[in-house]
Amino acid sequence: MGTDSAAANTFRPTLAEDPDRFASAWRDRFPILENTTYLVTHSLGAMPRAVADKLAVFVDQWATRGVRAWAEGWWDAPVRIGNMLAKILHAPEGTVAMHQNVSVIQSIVASALDFSGPRRKVVYTDQNFPTNMYVWEGTKRYGAEIEVVKSRDGVGVELEDLLNAIDERTLIVPISHVFFRSAFVQDAKAICKRAREVGALVLLDTYQSVGTVPVDVIDLGVDMVCGGSVKWLCGGPGAAYLYVRPGLLETFEPRITGWAAHRAPFAFDLGPQKYASGAWRLLQGSPAVPSLYAATAGYEIVLDVGVERIRAHSMRLTETLRKDLLNRGFRIPSPSDPARRGGMLTVGLAPSEHGPAFVAALAQQGFLVDHRPEAGLRVSPHFYTRASELAEFAECLAQLRSTGKWKDFATDTRSY
Repeated sequence: MGTDSAAANTFRPTLAEDPDRFASAWRDRFPILENTTYLVTHSLGAMPRAVADKLAVFVDQWATRGVRAWAEGWWDAPVRIGNMLAKILHAPEGTVAMHQNVSVIQSIVASALDFSGPRRKVVYTDQNFPTNMYVWEGTKRYGAEIEVVKSRDGVGVELEDLLNAIDERTLIVPISHVFFRSAFVQDAKAICKRAREVGALVLLDTYQSVGTVPVDVIDLGVDMVCGGSVKWLCGGPGAAYLYVRPGLLETFEPRITGWAAHRAPFAFDLGPQKYASGAWRLLQGSPAVPSLYAATAGYEIVLDVGVERIRAHSMRLTETLRKDLLNRGFRIPSPSDPARRGGMLTVGLAPSEHGPAFVAALAQQGFLVDHRPEAGLRVSPHFYTRASELAEFAECLAQLRSTGKWKDFATDTRSY
């Protein structure tokens, strides 16, 4: 399906490079950066130029190969492309399967569990992304007991509070690695350790971390990891991933399943599911091939840049922006410690200020950010962001506040 790696190797900036020079090595691969200061990767990553080539391959296969395309890359795409994602997760080959979205994945995982025994407790925090809460709330009808650990400050969750909630009655701990409102990074390794001690499972949602915060599933000792390609992976919608660790994978039997998970799908057997081995057993029906092909464009660039280098660049930029905005009188709810903060920075607004209006006013000036209730403006530089862009953003935001020009957009409801 092609790669841009050869082009990238023409210039490999080191972490000691000026941040603008580092970002410039990758910017020409993202068309939107030509006329937009793109600071909303936490919501939707910029589209790689190579996506058009990836989709052209799909179109050509369909047009010229017809039904033969299933045997020429379509049918095995969820596992083959899962193996590419596995490299970013530092996961063994054959342990990652691709799906449509995290809501489906969480439902698949929940369907593999038995809530009828004494171990039936589900533990997560009130900072989880809501879609995940909806899935687990639905398991109550099957006997699950939900315990929600609350944040004391609306930014993070005390590790002690969460660890104390994980006990011998806990079946699973489905938690977010990085919180979507504040960018707070949870201590996933400590949480996994506690869960192992009491015999519970951990499902780590890395949607807001993978691609900007290094994740090593083996080092973490995590049972399952899920996430999507929409954000930091720059892979677009429709390409979510599920990792299940070796040892657990061989016994994993979701009730939400389909013919793609059968050991002999083209035998068209009747009766109960006969699960395939490896990541295949995690699948359902026919894959969304175009989305998976498109996502590989982002994966290739992330692998080429390297998540460790992305993280270093991100921490440098967000910390500079945080200090700049604090000096301008803005409140920053995100953690002050860069190590406890993901790739995003949250900018608090006064109660009298209208978040969507700021979003609209900034968009008119070419700056794309978004706003979330109980959070504020969310701003996210990525490896393609220049430090100079953040300085310009901070100046524009300060002027909108000081002049009150944001009020001209007070009827705008966009939040991106």
